[in-house]
Amino acid sequence: MATHSKSLSLQILTIFFIFLCYYKSSMCLTLETQALIEFKKQLIDPLNYLESWKVSDSVSGSGTDPDSDSPCHFYGITCDRKTGLVTEISLDNKSLSGVISPAISVLRNLTSLVLPSNLISGILPSELNKCINLRVLNVSNNYMNGSIPELSKLKNLEVLDLSDNEFSGAFPSWVGNLTGLVSLGLGDNDYDEGEIPENIGKLKSLFWLYLANSNLRGEIPENIFELEALGTLDMCKNKISGNFPTSISKLKNLWKIELYNNNLSGEIPSTLANLTLLQEFDISQNQMYGTIPREIGDLKKLTVFQLFKNNFSGEIPAAFGEMRNLIGFSVYGNSFTGEFPQNLGRFSPLNSIDISENKFSGAFPKYLCQNGNLQMLLALENNFSGVFPDTYAECNPLLRFRINKNQLEGTILDGVWALPNVQVMDFSDNYFTGGISPSIGPSLQLNELILSNNRFSGELPKELGKLTQLERIYLDKNNFSGKIPSEIGGLKQISSLHLEENELTGSIPLELADCTRLVDLDLASNFLSGNIPSSFSKMTSLNSLNLSRNRLTGSIPRNFDKLKLSAVDLSNNHLSGSVPPYFLTVAGNKALLGNEGLCIDDNESSTKFINSGLSFCDGKTGHKNFIKSKLVIFCLILLALAVVLGGLLLVSYRNFKQSEAKMEKQLGDEKGIHSNWKIESFQQVEFDADEICDLDEDNLIGSGSTGKVYRIDLKKGCGTVAVKQLWRGNSVKLMAAEMEILGKIRHRNILKLYACLMKGGSNFLVFEYMANGNLFEALHREIKVGRAELDWYQRYRIALGAAKGIAYLHHDCSPAIIHRDIKSTNILLDEDYEAKIADFGVAKVADQVSPRGSEMSCFAGTHGYIAPEMAYTLKITEKSDAYSFGVVLLELVTGRRPIEEDYGDGKDIVYWVSTHLDDRESVLKVLDHKVVSELVQDDMIKVLKIATLCTAKLPNLRPGMREVVKMLIDAEPCTFRSPDNFGKNDKTFL
Repeated sequence: MATHSKSLSLQILTIFFIFLCYYKSSMCLTLETQALIEFKKQLIDPLNYLESWKVSDSVSGSGTDPDSDSPCHFYGITCDRKTGLVTEISLDNKSLSGVISPAISVLRNLTSLVLPSNLISGILPSELNKCINLRVLNVSNNYMNGSIPELSKLKNLEVLDLSDNEFSGAFPSWVGNLTGLVSLGLGDNDYDEGEIPENIGKLKSLFWLYLANSNLRGEIPENIFELEALGTLDMCKNKISGNFPTSISKLKNLWKIELYNNNLSGEIPSTLANLTLLQEFDISQNQMYGTIPREIGDLKKLTVFQLFKNNFSGEIPAAFGEMRNLIGFSVYGNSFTGEFPQNLGRFSPLNSIDISENKFSGAFPKYLCQNGNLQMLLALENNFSGVFPDTYAECNPLLRFRINKNQLEGTILDGVWALPNVQVMDFSDNYFTGGISPSIGPSLQLNELILSNNRFSGELPKELGKLTQLERIYLDKNNFSGKIPSEIGGLKQISSLHLEENELTGSIPLELADCTRLVDLDLASNFLSGNIPSSFSKMTSLNSLNLSRNRLTGSIPRNFDKLKLSAVDLSNNHLSGSVPPYFLTVAGNKALLGNEGLCIDDNESSTKFINSGLSFCDGKTGHKNFIKSKLVIFCLILLALAVVLGGLLLVSYRNFKQSEAKMEKQLGDEKGIHSNWKIESFQQVEFDADEICDLDEDNLIGSGSTGKVYRIDLKKGCGTVAVKQLWRGNSVKLMAAEMEILGKIRHRNILKLYACLMKGGSNFLVFEYMANGNLFEALHREIKVGRAELDWYQRYRIALGAAKGIAYLHHDCSPAIIHRDIKSTNILLDEDYEAKIADFGVAKVADQVSPRGSEMSCFAGTHGYIAPEMAYTLKITEKSDAYSFGVVLLELVTGRRPIEEDYGDGKDIVYWVSTHLDDRESVLKVLDHKVVSELVQDDMIKVLKIATLCTAKLPNLRPGMREVVKMLIDAEPCTFRSPDNFGKNDKTFL
């Protein structure tokens, strides 16, 4: 009753306002102004686009100028010239957030409400039904949620676009009542699974239909193919099934068909060729089969043709070579055979082509870049043969160039090597001969050079050192000879260098040590000689080193223990001398075999390598024979003991079996677990399950939401490890997540997972031990009162190391890994304060992260580190990690916690810092007073600037982690410390 009375009162009030508007225009203007001010109040406008939306003094009641009350001067507002009433609101892509106020319903003359590409959340107000003159309603590309209210009363609507939000509930079938619609966009939302409403077939004026990613299933209703005005049909990324609709050929005005990523089957009907206006056709990622009808080649207006990842076969119709407008052509992941149309691209402005993973044979098509527009050329994994055409030597726009895994031969022309814009050049797994031309020098944009497994020969040109953007070089399994050019040391961005299985000679260039970002170096199976450069210890990012099967001499540099290698192989060389202790643990004996001159020190930590084939470095002749004789005597003693023990065991067999049965029963009753441990190892470390699982509370070093962490000193001198005992319940899922990720990746700034142990309901993870705990603890520890444990130089190294670890997850793992819980307690520090990213229990592989927030398994993150967009969406991107890392940088710079009472209610460190950026004096107050000095304050400010970029409110304004690493390197402090003192707190300034 109360609700009815309230509704009646609202109706009376509205009629009263309309009555006033009819007789007194200025009163109506004031009402509309107030409604827009209320609309503004519900929005957050970080860029101040709505600054002009202000109420003048006259609005309060005594003004004489009606125009001063008018909202027509408001930014984004359009008014009717005669009445002065608001007709349009247009605020496209203005970074607005907040919600849409129901007050907008007062604007009865509103014909257009356009708010796309913002950050608006909340529900769509049902009061919009009162704006009966509305013709355009566009709130696409926001974060609006809840069910879409029925808007059937908006009979004048011509454009309705609610796509790319987070609307849920039932698919709005009532749209079939809006018969005046010309454009309808409902796609990219989180509706309940359902079928396509048949009443959409009543929208006879419809030209644009966008229902992509709407959780739709079943077949496309037949009456949709009676929408004769339809120009765009987009129902991609659904679960639409059945055969490809032959009735689609009735839609004579269709110019765009997007049905990719569904469950469609059947063949392409030849009647599709009747759609003579068709320009874009994409049915990729379905289950379709058969051949491409010859008639499709007659679609002369075709610009985009894509049907990758289906089961098509046969040949591509030759008529495709005669097309004049083709821009994009992608058919990869099928079973096409025969020769590819030789003229394709000859008469069209082809920009992108991907014909990979098929069975095309014969000569490689020569005219794909005939008109000088080609940027993407991907033809890997086919059976093309013969000489590669020389027509591509002038294809200057080319960016990605991959023709690997074919049977191509001959030499590569100088012009191809010199392509100025190419970023990826992959000719691997062919039969190419000749050398890399010195003409490669102008390819300054080259990022990846992959020539593996060919017959290339000759010397490597020194011009490779000019390609400063190179990050990956794979020249392995060829016949390259001569010396490795020292100029390669100039490649400051390179992360992977593979030259294995060639005929390279000479020594390893000392300049390689200047490649400070190198992660993976493989020079195995060549004829390299000389010593291993001790300067390699400067390559602090090096994660994997393989110098095996060469002719290297000398000793293993003692300073290699500063490298944090996950994989190393120095086998089958001529190395000699003592093996550094670090290699005994990391390398293992297999990585050192075939070096007869190597030996190990005779101490307790080396006993586990007694059977490695390496001798002890005691300098005594006959040492090996002495050990062998001791072993023989020991074996004889063991044999005698075995005879005695055998008799004893025989006597006590029955008692033994009885005790065993009793013990099994007791263990089963007390623990409810199985008797055998299941162990899965990921790194080389020797331990017994019993010593791992025999945990002493005195060794407890931490406890969290997933379990307790203990320090364990392994027996046999095998070092110290950290063991996480997971809580029961969700522990198996968390352990599986960490195993899935940490078990595969290797990086010096990612915590090493050695093994996992499972036994019934008990689960243990064995990690490398971090002597200095986590970053949060270290930041707030003091050596003495007023002196922080971490000085600025150490904090900078920690920031850079952590950034490299996260960048590796985002950019070097395939697919990328999103951590989702970056924080200072998840950044651990070893004995040298080297940063290690830890705790991957809630991490996600990027291609497993659903674009639909409702499908996320859980809300991850920690208060104070969570990116602001997580308040209105669960869509996860790498930029969420970037924000969290930005908060960690703020901790390092300020020495403060993410959440403190001083910041104010509901405020955090990001807000607090943002209030201190107006002038240098305020900025200096932000810097941690325990470490700041005149010598480092500018360096700290540089990192503060990076932190503010990372914590930008809008995800698209944040840098990627690879860019963050580059910025941090540029912000290196103007201090110097001896590499031997990295773990200490005293500094020396140049």
